Amino acid sequence: MGWFGEDLLDCARAVLEREAAAVRALAGQLDARLAEVVRLLCDCQGHILVTGAGTSHAVARRFAHLLSCCGTPALCISSADALHGGAGAIRDQDLLYVISKGGRSAEVNQLVDIAKARGALVVAQTEDPTSPLAAKSDAVFLVRTLGEVDPYGMVATGSSLVNAAAGDLLCVLLLELRGYSKAAFGETHPGGAVGEQLSPETPSRPV
Repeated sequence: MGWFGEDLLDCARAVLEREAAAVRALAGQLDARLAEVVRLLCDCQGHILVTGAGTSHAVARRFAHLLSCCGTPALCISSADALHGGAGAIRDQDLLYVISKGGRSAEVNQLVDIAKARGALVVAQTEDPTSPLAAKSDAVFLVRTLGEVDPYGMVATGSSLVNAAAGDLLCVLLLELRGYSKAAFGETHPGGAVGEQLSPETPSRPV
């Protein structure tokens, strides 16, 4: 059948197996430092401002949205736009959460300097504890990946999924700590199929 037959399916399955293994490996990396990250996020009295560069920014947008869904007010900000005046939105009650695999992106680290000067706390999600970003941060969530799944090993095809999973676990932990109820979620998510399902006026569907 050639490439568009079993060869294609074998390649597709191999990609998923490698990505699944990378996410599973994250569980073994968790240690006591996670508690400090969660504490800072939970104690934040302002907004959690999530940022990153490139693919990390896409992961940051997803994380910020899920945080808000789970009862933790959050917004995603562009590190590039922030250096052109957007950083004025940062207040001393806020926390800047930075997702950066290497921790060496110039625009991200410059934004960190601005945030700290304005009195905000900084949490880094990175795989390099010796990076400039880690050194500037108040807490570090170390997230290492098993490598990318693309043939060049350069596109963030695997690491983005692992970093997204790291955000997922933080969202669930914060949801549990805050006791964020299904009813509260329904108040902020009245739209779409989810909102319809959560509406008190929607009759229960038989199981």
